[in-house]
Amino acid sequence: MHIPVFQILIPFFTALLVGLAGVITPGLVWPFAVAGGCLAFISGVMTLQLVLQEGAWHYVLGGWTAPYGIEFVADTYTAAVLLVIALVTLLVLIHSRASVLESFADKEAAFYALFMLSITGLSGLVITGDAFNMYVFLEISSLTSYALIALGGRRALFASFQYLVLGSVGACFYMLGVGYLYLKTGTLNMADMAVRIQPLLGESPTVTVGLLLILLGLAMKMALFPLHTWLPNAYTYAPHAVRCMLAPLTTKVSVFIMIRIFVSIFSVNYLWGLPWGKVVVFIACVAIVAGSLFALAQRNFTRMLTYLVVAEVGYMVGGIWVGNATGLVGAAYHVLADALMTVCLFLAAGNFAKAAGIQDISDFKGAFAKMPFTMGAFIIVALSMIGVPPTCGFFSKWYLILGGLEAGRLVFVGALLFSSLINVVLFFRIFEHAFFNEDSHGHADHGAQPSKTEIAEASLPMVGTLYVAAISLLILGWYSKFVIERIVAAGLGV
Repeated sequence: MHIPVFQILIPFFTALLVGLAGVITPGLVWPFAVAGGCLAFISGVMTLQLVLQEGAWHYVLGGWTAPYGIEFVADTYTAAVLLVIALVTLLVLIHSRASVLESFADKEAAFYALFMLSITGLSGLVITGDAFNMYVFLEISSLTSYALIALGGRRALFASFQYLVLGSVGACFYMLGVGYLYLKTGTLNMADMAVRIQPLLGESPTVTVGLLLILLGLAMKMALFPLHTWLPNAYTYAPHAVRCMLAPLTTKVSVFIMIRIFVSIFSVNYLWGLPWGKVVVFIACVAIVAGSLFALAQRNFTRMLTYLVVAEVGYMVGGIWVGNATGLVGAAYHVLADALMTVCLFLAAGNFAKAAGIQDISDFKGAFAKMPFTMGAFIIVALSMIGVPPTCGFFSKWYLILGGLEAGRLVFVGALLFSSLINVVLFFRIFEHAFFNEDSHGHADHGAQPSKTEIAEASLPMVGTLYVAAISLLILGWYSKFVIERIVAAGLGV
């Protein structure tokens, strides 16, 4: 069965087709990109259905069997992450059509080619079973991300350069770590490496150094506090379509790689027994608290969202390292939930900016009357970020908190609860501004009737894609038991 490998082939060949269309028939650039997104999403659905019915899928490239050749692997959890990537891609392609035309009318083909190549890299990171091939896909996604962010203008150039420097250092650390593991195991296939590395765990300093280098590299890529400094500027000044794609996917795929290394190469019991695991959990707690407080201090709405991404990374890293299966499953489920929550937030930010010019928190005054449909979807994602049932945000936090309690990591539990309270303040502050308009405070009521606020909603594609993202939060929450037991836990083998 070849269907899962289409998750890489479709965006790759779409990038090629879009580039050719830009030269021959520019009017077909966007339709080709959306068609590629639709095919990738259909392939994602079929891949998930395949692994649910038949179990884990293995694909050998070029007839070279593992461990000598490159192998692609898809279990239920991998398939779910691939499906989320495809869904986010399709939503962003449809939602951002107007902003891309406005910003890149003469570079539309180049933009969509880079966009689809970035998705190729992210999908390859998820599905590959080879540690070096993972580095290759990491560089594909990173290099295209640098270029996409730089398209945002003057401020974005510096943000892109900052991201390039830290991202390149992170990739080097990851590659050095893989080199150390290869030095001791003689293989790059992750399944084969897992077998050969078991006798070396706790006995070989080389393996320990390799593990530390990989984790440090991934920490830079996922923007784990205090290595997060590239993220706020990169996502704030990037073009709208770029941040809507990168914010939900880049950090979450990096967390997925950490989980994959946990369960595919090293023993989780060995990693949870490491003395410095407590330090990682403490850093995750600091990331949660610091990200939440930085978000609270922001006046710019988009920048506030970027710091929420920093806090959410702390959620997932803490869950991975808390030391039990409950926390690990909660972190893995939160990768799916947070990707959907983040894309919903950034799509909403695009609607607010496009239709009503809303950039700062104070600009939300009267937004319920001006943009009732967008605000309706925004309420759903806000409740999910806070952790209100039946949204997916509640169930991921529930498992993370349970994992912290089981492990006796009360500081981690406290950080999660503190972050949820900060989210309450953040979003209800926005709701307070949005509910009241200029004439509702009684300052201009000298016998005059308050004027009726005109509705200024975003376009139908922008509102429609936002609602698809918002409803997906409810669907993922409603079917949380099935997703956690049949997809996440089954895929992780815990």
